[in-house]
Amino acid sequence: MMKRVLGRVDPRAVLKHRRVRDYVLMTLGVVITAWALDAFLIPNKLAAGGVSGLATVFYYVIRDATDGAILLPVGVQMLVMNVGLLAVAIRVRGWRYGAKTIYGMVALSVAIDVLAPFTPHLAAHDQLLAVLYGGALTGIGMGLVFKARGNTGGTDIIAQLLSDKVNLSVGQLMLLADAVVTGAAALAFGPDLALYGAVAVFINGSVIDVVQQGLTVDKAAYVISAQSQRIADAILNGLGRGATGLAGRGLYSGEEREVVFTVVSRKELDALKAIVHAVDPAAFLIISDVHEALGEGFKEIGV
Repeated sequence: MMKRVLGRVDPRAVLKHRRVRDYVLMTLGVVITAWALDAFLIPNKLAAGGVSGLATVFYYVIRDATDGAILLPVGVQMLVMNVGLLAVAIRVRGWRYGAKTIYGMVALSVAIDVLAPFTPHLAAHDQLLAVLYGGALTGIGMGLVFKARGNTGGTDIIAQLLSDKVNLSVGQLMLLADAVVTGAAALAFGPDLALYGAVAVFINGSVIDVVQQGLTVDKAAYVISAQSQRIADAILNGLGRGATGLAGRGLYSGEEREVVFTVVSRKELDALKAIVHAVDPAAFLIISDVHEALGEGFKEIGV
């Protein structure tokens, strides 16, 4: 039973209940990410942004400069970089970075070096396949880590530290950090491999969004009409979907008008358009994407 505070579920109890699930998701995500880096990105000299990309650049630059006499494993480099960044972050902002950040940083670094000897070099002669598979799989892995409310350190720590000092958002600073890594890759590996790495960054980010938010399969609709009640009845009885009336006022006409809001599946969209047009051909209909709809008639809100 969840603890209740004044008749409501205690949020702290809910988050505590999810702790084991979060660490299982993080571990799975870390393993997938590490395997994808070892199989597709690192051996193909694809620096897909972040600390892992920078460590990949250093690995090959040092190896080539010493004719293979000195090999600095990518995982070890990442751990050293992340520990340094974390130390600075703690000094500047205090102990706001919790156990999940430390676990993610250490686990990913260790997993990369432990799995490397057992992971085959895949897509060795096809950089595009390496980018597609590597970017997608690392996106799945990192998406699971973020879904568990964890992270693996790296550029997000840099971005958070700099966001207070420059007039840029955390997201913009992370993109800037990835651009710096891409520039370093261009100097070390040439512009072609650097561009492939940038594509991997884009794919990675897109897949992370899909893992966290889900595929866009539902649609939200706002209907502005003088026949709002008839349209709402048609949606309730014809489509079997719920609808909500929102108070609205036309700023040009000054008239009070109810706005009908509803969420439907993609396959029900044409039926909704037909219903609205049949009731009021002059209605104004706005349709937008919904990443995830939770509640009655859709997926349950999982705890």
